[in-house]
Amino acid sequence: MTTRRRQRYVHATLAWTLASALALSLLGALEYELFFVCSLIGVLVVTELTAAINVTPTWRKRLRWLIGLGLVVFAYIVIRRILAILPPGVF
Repeated sequence: MTTRRRQRYVHATLAWTLASALALSLLGALEYELFFVCSLIGVLVVTELTAAINVTPTWRKRLRWLIGLGLVVFAYIVIRRILAILPPGVF
């Protein structure tokens, strides 16, 4: 059974993700990488804004794995972008 806080977290994350997709499409910059980065930022912001003060539920502890995986993918995207900017022959 889901709790109200968990539902609020899911709704806020979903709203951020949809707003990101809408904003990127309106700007004509909708790419998988940018959408992923905006969604990851949304997950991080919503996670911090909805954090409990004293008690951490078990479902929030499992978010660490999701956030960690997201940060690894983010690092991969950043490295790919940096290598695309550098002139050929540097690496």
